[in-house]
Amino acid sequence: MEADYSFSEDVKIYDTDAQGIVHYSGYYRFFTDAMQEFIKWKGHSFPIIDQNKWMVVLESNAKYIKSARLGDTLKTSLNVSLVSKKILRFDFDITCKDETICKGYILHICIDKNVWKSAEMPQDFIDSLIKKV
Repeated sequence: MEADYSFSEDVKIYDTDAQGIVHYSGYYRFFTDAMQEFIKWKGHSFPIIDQNKWMVVLESNAKYIKSARLGDTLKTSLNVSLVSKKILRFDFDITCKDETICKGYILHICIDKNVWKSAEMPQDFIDSLIKKV
């Protein structure tokens, strides 16, 4: 399946451990950077949708398949796999030299920041995420 969005960037020193290998937590930075760029490309900000609606992480997962090293260029492909009135899921596939090295997802829920309870996302936000360009 073709990705909804792809974003490439190099592994930085702060992504790695003392041996120059990407630390497991570093892959979440690549997930987040791709997600943020995708949302910006769609004309929105994230995780703050508007003055009252925020997206917060409900669940995340990463499966590490192969290591990346300092200086490698990683391509993070993103698919919006679930959109409901309150829930949004992004699936990720990170490749290095066309080989998948990490797969994962992040599940978000929309909240009303004033009461810190779930809320519906604005319909224009939902529509823009699922519209193919």
